[in-house]
Amino acid sequence: MKNVSYYLLVCIIFLSNAILANGVAIKNAEYSEYFQLLTSDVEATVYDQIAIVVSTQEFLNNTGEKTKIKYAFPLSDGASGIGLRWKIGGIWYSAEISPSPQDTTLPGGGGGNTSLQNYLGETPLFFNLEDSIAIDSILTIELTYVQLLPYDFYEVSFHYPNDYSLIQDDVLEFQHIHFALESQRTITNIELTSHNPNSLSFNDSLAEFEYEGFEVTASTDYTAYYELSPDDLGLFSYSTFITDTAFGCDNYGNGFFTFIVEPDPQSEIIQKVFTLIIDRSGSMNGNKIIQARDAASYIVENLNEGDYFNIVDFASEVSDFQDDHVLFSSTSQTDALTYINNLYAAGMTNISGAFSTAIPDFASNDTTIANIIIFLTDGEATTGITSTNQILQHIQELININEVSNLQIHTFGIGSYTNESLLSQIASQNNGLCEILGDDELEEVITKFYRKIRNPVLINTEMTVDPPILVEVFPNPLDNLYLGQQLIVVGRYDNATSISVDFSGEAFGQPQSYQYDVELADTTIPTYQFLTKLWAQKKMENLMILYHTYPPESQEAEEIENEIIDISICYNVMSPFTSYTGGGGGGTTFIEYDPNIYEGIQNQCYAYPNPTTGEVNIEFIVKESVHEQATIHIFDSFGRLIDVTTIQLTGKGTYKLLWNGLNSDGNIIPPGYYFFTIQYNNKAFKGEIIKL
Repeated sequence: MKNVSYYLLVCIIFLSNAILANGVAIKNAEYSEYFQLLTSDVEATVYDQIAIVVSTQEFLNNTGEKTKIKYAFPLSDGASGIGLRWKIGGIWYSAEISPSPQDTTLPGGGGGNTSLQNYLGETPLFFNLEDSIAIDSILTIELTYVQLLPYDFYEVSFHYPNDYSLIQDDVLEFQHIHFALESQRTITNIELTSHNPNSLSFNDSLAEFEYEGFEVTASTDYTAYYELSPDDLGLFSYSTFITDTAFGCDNYGNGFFTFIVEPDPQSEIIQKVFTLIIDRSGSMNGNKIIQARDAASYIVENLNEGDYFNIVDFASEVSDFQDDHVLFSSTSQTDALTYINNLYAAGMTNISGAFSTAIPDFASNDTTIANIIIFLTDGEATTGITSTNQILQHIQELININEVSNLQIHTFGIGSYTNESLLSQIASQNNGLCEILGDDELEEVITKFYRKIRNPVLINTEMTVDPPILVEVFPNPLDNLYLGQQLIVVGRYDNATSISVDFSGEAFGQPQSYQYDVELADTTIPTYQFLTKLWAQKKMENLMILYHTYPPESQEAEEIENEIIDISICYNVMSPFTSYTGGGGGGTTFIEYDPNIYEGIQNQCYAYPNPTTGEVNIEFIVKESVHEQATIHIFDSFGRLIDVTTIQLTGKGTYKLLWNGLNSDGNIIPPGYYFFTIQYNNKAFKGEIIKL
């Protein structure tokens, strides 16, 4: 039997699709003392469904005194921070990742500050800024993250909670969002549904929108979506190969890939037999039983001609709509809806008894028929068999004794105290999906759920590759794949070549297989550096599943924790065991290369000779009368800081700096791709260097 912790992650909790929101500069949480948010800027770059978002806010210290703050950002579950920097006095500083969990305490306490807690959500990011911020001065903080955007039936949604009204009522001087999409599938539509965009355009492969607001409150979330052609199905791949010989995080190979898989289903729609199991025990009283009745009614209202169905309901005792499955018709539908509407909550919770009644009804079915149980409950067994493991064993024994084939058990958790462990394991052990319902989202969740389970594409999915050069592939095991959904697969390789990829599994008990040809990149593609971050994120998620299978103080858990910390630090991706540090105004070991924040590469800065075998001249043009130091940072292709130097500016003109090709330790850098940035007077420029 697989471990409980794995199945806890299988269950999908539909509470929010929020991605990120404006951060909060907290002076004292108990007294709701925050720096005033002046501006908010969001830059989202999306490749198919992989989003890299840069969120930048300017804060004013209007607290009346010089003070330190703690930055808090409502990072949603599934998003990973990959860069944080801040600007004080015109100088940018960047945070590095520390091998210790983040400090989640709030300045001044603030345990009773429900507005702040509600705003920050369940998984906020915290960063202690150790510099004291002067009165009336401006603090700028920029956070970069990577996340997979939600996809459902050819539509991808984007949500940025821009409603800042829980924190402040003052207007913002400036609000801005720019969204740019590059898609390998044909784009059929894109909309910014929350605001009137200043510009919006798209063609087959590119789309973007932009919105600006001046002197208005931040009271409305950014919501957008784009649609992809249902005719463009298959495997879409991204890959890059880190040619920098200094790359040494691990020995899995310098190639990184991501596959986005959505096959064109081969299976025809076949006969299905449904049983709805509805919990009507006392713990389901109130809104829970209402949600359960509504969910069951929706499914009965959307059965197809040719389907058979039955309803089993349980409390202390178990009842059923009919003695066996009945053919779906207008008459049976009407009778079933009346039966459902008469259910009320009272008594204990006999989950084992419900399955004892439901599963034997499938015993005489043809082996080619799709057998589906949909189980609606709050998941707390209080009579009959009450042990989670014994309930699971009981279900498997019933399936074996009655020789039931092709059974899928899908589970709905109703309410906030759902036994996710039990529901997720029932679903996962029986080729099902698990959904947890939040408030006021029943119809949307049930609709999506039912559309998925009606047509599985691949169950018990496996991937084989010829030649077998892919390693460290995640998720492991691969997820089941349903109609209108996608499978995201990441991994590594060492030798770039053409490969044949086969995804195989079952659909309604019948074997299915889909083959694709993929060409893996053999060079570094700078715009695809996010693939390294995405792989690290998925690797750490897989390790976290394994971590929870051991006692927290065990040697095995400690070894896994250390491995996660190493990945987090080397790949510059946040984890549950690490935090951002460096709040004292010093430099940083890491900085994220991001093309959106720099300008003027073609005509304001360049390097020569390029390619180079050693020293290189970095030349740039200053068009303003500035008298300050310009800072030049050199990074390798993985985003790690190699060297820092400065040059004094004395007004307009052309400036040239000879870089010796050594890192900060005085060692010769190896061949590879490198990047440089030039910063002065609140401006930033970038360029590239190739070392042969």
